[in-house]
Amino acid sequence: MLERKETVADGVVQLTLRDPEGRTLPEWQPGAHVDLMLRADLVRQYSLCGDPGDRSRLQVAVLREPESRGGSSYVHDVLSEGDSVRIRGPRNNFPLVQAKRYLFIAGGIGITPILPMVAAVDARGADWRLVYGGRTRASMAFRETLQRVYGERVSVAPQDEYGLLDLPSLLGRPQRRTAVYTCGPEPLLAAVESGCEKWPSGALHVERFAAKKGAADGPRTTFEVELAQSGKTLLVGEDMSVLEAVEDAGVSMMSSCGEGICGTCETTVLSGEIDHRDSVLTDRQRAAGNTMMTCVSRAGGDRLVLDL
Repeated sequence: MLERKETVADGVVQLTLRDPEGRTLPEWQPGAHVDLMLRADLVRQYSLCGDPGDRSRLQVAVLREPESRGGSSYVHDVLSEGDSVRIRGPRNNFPLVQAKRYLFIAGGIGITPILPMVAAVDARGADWRLVYGGRTRASMAFRETLQRVYGERVSVAPQDEYGLLDLPSLLGRPQRRTAVYTCGPEPLLAAVESGCEKWPSGALHVERFAAKKGAADGPRTTFEVELAQSGKTLLVGEDMSVLEAVEDAGVSMMSSCGEGICGTCETTVLSGEIDHRDSVLTDRQRAAGNTMMTCVSRAGGDRLVLDL
């Protein structure tokens, strides 16, 4: 149930969700997100931004997107306090790793998964810094709270006052034993990825709200998929996804975004080469070849065997 809906910045509302019967909500860790099942045909993913230790409620913050595909406009214009809201998850594709130091780089609504991370690393006395950019101060959710609680560890840089974030100064010299976490609009993420090219492998951790540009592009050929548990063999045509082929065969599987960004349809691959086209898996996970996102990724050869 939506207990509270409040404006926390220009164009941003925070939703506080509780179980209507007062039951304890699922455990989660910083970086996790949930699916909000707004309607039968409208499911959207939002990062949890509250306190993982408070099992009585879940909180997300939602930006009104000018070119909304229906999710943010529904949240802002239709959803009201007291409404029933089904959730699915939590799931975590952006886990907080152990490190000596942390550098957090957030842009706009990308601050949401960073909030519980900052609280967690600060609580354990780690060395950390947050650089937070946005269009204007008024558009930057949780800005005042972050500055009040953490002081000089938080650098706020609205674009209309300072221009773009000075990433060369932040990332120009690679640092050992430092984890870099970033979330925000695609131009920021691409710039951070470029700035971290010379950093140690595994130092950079990225969360995307939209598919990486060009990630799902590439040749589309027909290939075969064997479903090991179901005993079915399917042909995936050039004009369809693995997910669509599986569902057309009457095999149920969870899915949500259809863009390779939420991880809901991640499926174990028992054999076969994978053409990864998602924006979730790390390079190391892709190289392992153990799983794929069936909504966008395809076969790198003629055949895949899935644990379905």
